[in-house]
Amino acid sequence: QVQLVESGGGLVQPGGSLRLSCTASGRFFAIYTMAWYRQAPGKQREFVAAITSGGSTNYVDSVKGRFTISRDNTKNSVALQMNSLKPEDTAVYYCNEVNTRWSWGQGTQVTVSS
Repeated sequence: QVQLVESGGGLVQPGGSLRLSCTASGRFFAIYTMAWYRQAPGKQREFVAAITSGGSTNYVDSVKGRFTISRDNTKNSVALQMNSLKPEDTAVYYCNEVNTRWSWGQGTQVTVSS
């Protein structure tokens, strides 16, 4: 069973930046399309960004131009660089295979507030 561990969240002012990281246990990480999701209080979990094994990316419209997803297959890790953060980006952020085939990790809290 793959285990996912997210880190890098915190409290940041509007306009600030954070870099989230996710590490996955197990083998064959490189073949999977990985994604970041987020869940704001009282809302359903939503897709944020994904990156294929070949490095192609896509983003939800609300983060395009501000967030960048990347991966390091040698470290079984995927990152999310978040710039120009807005209060509406406040959520718990999770990573998973894009079809969410693995159990969710604990997530990492991102709070954007002045």
